[in-house]
Amino acid sequence: MTRKRFQPRIYQAAGVTDHEDAQIISSFPATGRVFAPRLIAALGTDRERFGSALDLENYSGMAPVTERSGKSEWIHRRWKCSNFIRQSFHEWAGETTKHSIWARAFYIQARERGMGHHQAVRALAYKWIRILYKCWKERVPYDELHYLSVLKKRGSNLWKIIAEHPDAIRLNGPIESQFLC
Repeated sequence: MTRKRFQPRIYQAAGVTDHEDAQIISSFPATGRVFAPRLIAALGTDRERFGSALDLENYSGMAPVTERSGKSEWIHRRWKCSNFIRQSFHEWAGETTKHSIWARAFYIQARERGMGHHQAVRALAYKWIRILYKCWKERVPYDELHYLSVLKKRGSNLWKIIAEHPDAIRLNGPIESQFLC
């Protein structure tokens, strides 16, 4: 099944605001008319389908695979998954770095630790899926300011990057920097 075949249905779903999860999914940064229907399609409507965030991460292809043989061990991206779902989460995570301060800080931190661009975006997608899963499972919208306040309260390294790194607060989205004080 090709993406081109399903793309009209996905874009048609973007205009449907009465989907039970539309409010939850659209509360996340950078979802819009492109990524909201893709994420809704990835999650589906059966909340028992994924028993944990890890199940969703495996399904989406964002969870890394560790292989072992003898004394050797290597980690690589997951190959056996829907390319469309993996691509959707990957592209969405990359887009969130333009609309979410903590996502931008996470990406900067990953790059400074030596990850390449795509590896850093996959790591960010892995993180986003855990947050998305919790909000979806509990039927609550995402709250960026709440998440930032938790990071600050916990003394997260991400908060330090947000406060100190010159590129961390350069966004193209609607986030205001008033809460940085």
